[in-house]
Amino acid sequence: MEREPLRLAPGEPLWVFGYGSIVWKVGFDFDERVICSARGYRRRFYQGSTDHRGTPEFPGRTVTLEPCDADVNPPCWGAAYRVPPERAEEVLEILEVREKQYDKRIRLDLYDDNGDVVVRDAVTYIATGASENLNWLGEASIEEVAETIATAVGPSGANSEYLLNLADAMRGIGVHDPHLDELERRVREIKENRTGE
Repeated sequence: MEREPLRLAPGEPLWVFGYGSIVWKVGFDFDERVICSARGYRRRFYQGSTDHRGTPEFPGRTVTLEPCDADVNPPCWGAAYRVPPERAEEVLEILEVREKQYDKRIRLDLYDDNGDVVVRDAVTYIATGASENLNWLGEASIEEVAETIATAVGPSGANSEYLLNLADAMRGIGVHDPHLDELERRVREIKENRTGE
């Protein structure tokens, strides 16, 4: 989707927040990685993928950040990557292609487990239900989401591989995400049942 160019101050590094595939498949050079969280957001598989983990005929589901009440919901954990100023433009070009099906590029502050800000104005990409987002699938029952993820396959591979790699990556950085864990369990069950048929 067409976006306004991101303006960085001269000499300013680019911080990128990964909460999905960027956590396990970064795809760009960086010089620092910080485990941190976004407050007021939760990870949900609401975005359709027709170019990576599904097809136009059968879209897969990939994660986005859904705004939520920060006083009630735990923060969404992931990793922030510092890109040095001289590589910032190049990395932004990579991200604009990689995240082209996501309709919003936002900047947000990121926090450690004490609630202190550790990164300011990180860039990330999210999907919304706005009319310009033609691949939005939105909310569905966990059973329906699991069934889609267990079935969809796209140019980048199986949708289930995306989920399982993300679940492994979250465990690898010490993150417990109940929604992700439940989806992983259900998708594994679906795939095991199909293998046994």
